[in-house]
Amino acid sequence: MRIAFVYDAVYPWVKGGVERRIYEIGRRISRNHEVYWLGLKWWSGKDMELDGIILRGVGEKKTLYVDGKRSIWEAIYFGLKTLFSFKDNFDFIDAQAFPYFSCFSSKINSVAKKSALAITWHELWGDYWFKYLGAKGLVGWAVERAVCKLTNRHIAVSGMTQRSLRKIGVDAEVIPNGIDFERIKMIKKHKEESDVIFAGRLIREKNVDLLIKAVKLLKDYFPDIKCIVIGDGPEKEALVKLSEDLDLHSNIVFKGFLENHDEVISYMKSSKVFVLPSTREGFGIVALEANACGLPVVTVKHLRNASCDLIAENLNGFICHPSAEDIMRKILTAMEKDMRDACFENAMKYDWNRIVGLYEHFLSKLFDE
Repeated sequence: MRIAFVYDAVYPWVKGGVERRIYEIGRRISRNHEVYWLGLKWWSGKDMELDGIILRGVGEKKTLYVDGKRSIWEAIYFGLKTLFSFKDNFDFIDAQAFPYFSCFSSKINSVAKKSALAITWHELWGDYWFKYLGAKGLVGWAVERAVCKLTNRHIAVSGMTQRSLRKIGVDAEVIPNGIDFERIKMIKKHKEESDVIFAGRLIREKNVDLLIKAVKLLKDYFPDIKCIVIGDGPEKEALVKLSEDLDLHSNIVFKGFLENHDEVISYMKSSKVFVLPSTREGFGIVALEANACGLPVVTVKHLRNASCDLIAENLNGFICHPSAEDIMRKILTAMEKDMRDACFENAMKYDWNRIVGLYEHFLSKLFDE
């Protein structure tokens, strides 16, 4: 079977959750299928092969973020470039819903070349568009609704997204994101230890400021408490200033973006509690990675935080209110309990090899129909 994944950012040049999903699924199913990835050209030279995936650059790479938000012009550019880039006949096209315009290009090509089309949803924004863009959000809302109607085959990466789609009459099958459990198991601890750790893009929705304020409260119990923050983003400068204002310069260490993901895992293995105070997560792979390192996860209860679906309260983590005080209390509880076995057990359920089995089953059902 010839399969095409459609998404602008390409792993390993961009290392987000969507990119990692396509790479991990794509390289595994390439053992039985011919797999392509239609994205922007983040590499030099012609089309190339990456671990069994044929990377096809449909246009030159563009800046993904402008003022901390995804570029609309980049999304339009990718959509237009994708329209004329389906040189081959594919049996199946897996278009990632975001950044939307490429889904319309994928639909046109699927009809013209009689390919099956599915759209993979990592989030459904719905009314969040208006909070994100104000009145201009109406355009995003309308485009998102239009994408919902392009096919009757949809994949949701989380139960949260599946529930959101069902509310607007769209049926989707859940094929979650995953982790490489065996690889994580082989990575050694970092020599630098910590009590609390966070890893992710430093944007407003991650609410790392709440974690910093929680560390300030924890300092009353543990004066030498150490927190490591891994990641970069538009909020970094403000977060560093906040930690300095709260006199936490000796308690919080900002590591920035780490190119080697194994190093991120090694830091997790040398910590005690992972905190993900995000109010918007399409899935939360990093929470599973933390569990695979034996770390309980403290996250916050929010309608748009899909990582809540990954946490069984008091087993592999805790779900709390989005406040520094409640985060602090949950961290204290997590530090007092031995939750390693439950964390490992939860993480193993999301190993990529199992996820690929679900994906292959989806393909089998689709073509049986």
